[in-house]
This record gives sequence, structure tokens and C-alpha cells, in this order.
Amino acid sequence: HTFGHAIETGLGYGAWLHGEAVGCGMVLAADLSARLGLVEAGLVPRLQQLCRRAGLPVQAPPLSVLPVARWMDLMRVDKKAEGGEIRFVLIDGLGRATMRAAPDALVAAVIRAHAAPG
Repeated sequence: HTFGHAIETGLGYGAWLHGEAVGCGMVLAADLSARLGLVEAGLVPRLQQLCRRAGLPVQAPPLSVLPVARWMDLMRVDKKAEGGEIRFVLIDGLGRATMRAAPDALVAAVIRAHAAPG
């Protein structure tokens, strides 16, 4: 939800449906989980395929529309954030979740990797 809420707020409520933003956010969270070594990288394309089959977007808004700095600002005020530290619900193995922070540079890399062109 952390990535998804940033999409909703950054684009303006109603531009994307809540489920669309959360679905896309799940893909980003899975990628962040993989980059942190919590799950195998192969989980990310599997989740993308499932989201596509459900009709959910798997690419984040273009950086020209929602720049990385704006994402970071929005996620710092998420209800899970503590002391300005962004916290994410991540996958800690299939069927398991964990809440943790991640380095800003890594989060920014995930956003850039999943942003739509434009």
C-alpha cells in the first residue's frame, strides 16, 4: 500500500482506482523485496503476470508525471512511516510478510525501474 498510496495521492484521487494503484504498488514492493534478498527475483515477473491477468497496471506512472522526489515525499507521510523513515510491507517468502524500511537509493531504483516511459 505504501507505493500504491503514493500513486493515488501523487496523481490525484480518482486518476487511478484504489485497486489499480495497490496492484501496481504490489509489483514495486515485490521488486523491493527481491532487491533486499527476501525473495527470489523470479517472483516479480510472476506477480506482474498475475496483475496483468487481473487487468491491473504493472507499470508506475511516468517520472515526468510523478517524479521520484515526489514519490519519496508522499511515502514519508504514509501512516507506516516513523520519524521520516519510509516503511514498507514486503514479502518475506511466499505467504509471509514483514514491515521494514529500505534505503532511499534502493527505493528510488525500484521506482525508476517500473516507471512507464514518457
